[in-house]
Amino acid sequence: MSQREPVVLTAVPYVSPGPYRVEYPYVYNFTINHLERCNQVKPFVVLIVPVAPENSQHRVNIRRTWGSQTLMQDKVVSLFFLLGQPSMGNVMQIQQQVMEESNTYGDLLQSDFLDCYKNLTIKTMVMMEWLSSYCTTATYAMKIDSDMFLNVHNLISMLLTAKKENYLTGLVAHGAAVLRDKTAKWYLPPSVFPERHYPPYALGLGYIFSLDLPKKIVEASRHVPAVYIEDVYVGLCMRHLQILLTDPPANKFHVFPLNYNRCAYSRIIATTTTDSINVSENWKDFMRPGGSSTLGAVSGLLLGVLSLGPFGPAGCCLSGSGGLGTGAPCGTACDPSQCGRPQRWYFLNPQCHAMSSD
Repeated sequence: MSQREPVVLTAVPYVSPGPYRVEYPYVYNFTINHLERCNQVKPFVVLIVPVAPENSQHRVNIRRTWGSQTLMQDKVVSLFFLLGQPSMGNVMQIQQQVMEESNTYGDLLQSDFLDCYKNLTIKTMVMMEWLSSYCTTATYAMKIDSDMFLNVHNLISMLLTAKKENYLTGLVAHGAAVLRDKTAKWYLPPSVFPERHYPPYALGLGYIFSLDLPKKIVEASRHVPAVYIEDVYVGLCMRHLQILLTDPPANKFHVFPLNYNRCAYSRIIATTTTDSINVSENWKDFMRPGGSSTLGAVSGLLLGVLSLGPFGPAGCCLSGSGGLGTGAPCGTACDPSQCGRPQRWYFLNPQCHAMSSD
C-alpha cells in the first residue's frame, strides 16, 4: 500500500473586523490573575477600574483615596485594576513595572489584548468574563474609570435597597442619537449600525450591576456584533436580553467634572475629575471629621452637568450657610424658597460662583 501524503490545510486569511467593530467574542487569556482573591473575601461590591498599563499614577491616587475603603457600612468592598498589554512607549519596561506592581499590591488583572482606546469593548467584556468566573460570591460590581471620584459610602447606601438581579444603573442615556459625522469621536456608519438612536445605556464613566449579569451579557455578546463604543455595546447586549436599565437616584452621577468642594462631594456617588494635582489634599479634606454644611467657593467653569438636579433657579449662589442649592443671586441674602427647582443644564460664573441655567 502506498503511504498517503499528508493533507496540507490552507490557512484561513485574517479578516479585520474593520474600524468600527472589535474582535469579540474571542478567546483572551489572563497574563496576571488573582484567581481566589475575590471569592475569598466575598465582597458586597467589587470595583473594577479599567486603566492603561502605563498609567500607574492613577492607580496610586485611587489606592490612596477612595480605593482604600475596603469596609463600608459593614460591607466588604474589593478593588481591582484591569489592564491589557502595553501598546505605547517602552513596552518591555512598562510590563516589568506592571509585574512588580502586581506583586506588591495584588490588585492587578491583565489580559493579552492590546490596551488601546478602540479595544475598550474588549476590555469591558474581559471584565465580564472575569467576574462570571472568579468573583461569583460578590453581590454587585462597578466598572469605574480611573479619572473618577467615588463616594463609596453613598454607593453602598444606594445598593442596600437595590435589586440583586437584572440590575444595571449609572448615568443612563435615553434616546441618544447615533453620530453620523465622520469627524466625530464616536462616529458609526449606517452599515455598522443602521438605527438612528441607541437603546438606553449607562455611560461608561461608571456603572453598577448585579453579579447575575456578567454571565448573561457574555452570552448575549455571541448574538450582538461588537462595536468599539463599549458602553453602547453593553446597552445593546442588555436590549438583547430584554432587561431594562435602572435610572439612579437624582443628582448622584456627574458626567462633566464637578470641582471639588466638601459639601457637593458628600452628596454624590461619582463624578469625573480634572484635578490630579490636589487629589491627596482633597481626600484629606473630604475625610476629616466634622460637618460639611458650609459650601466653599467653587471656581472655574462647569459645562453641561447632566441631570445635576435641584440647585435652584438661575443665579442662585453656591455659597452660604444653607449649603448647595440654598443660596440667592450674588450679593443678596439667601432665600431657600427661591431655590431647589430642578434644572438640567448649568454653568458656573467664576466671578461670583453663581449657578445659572443654560
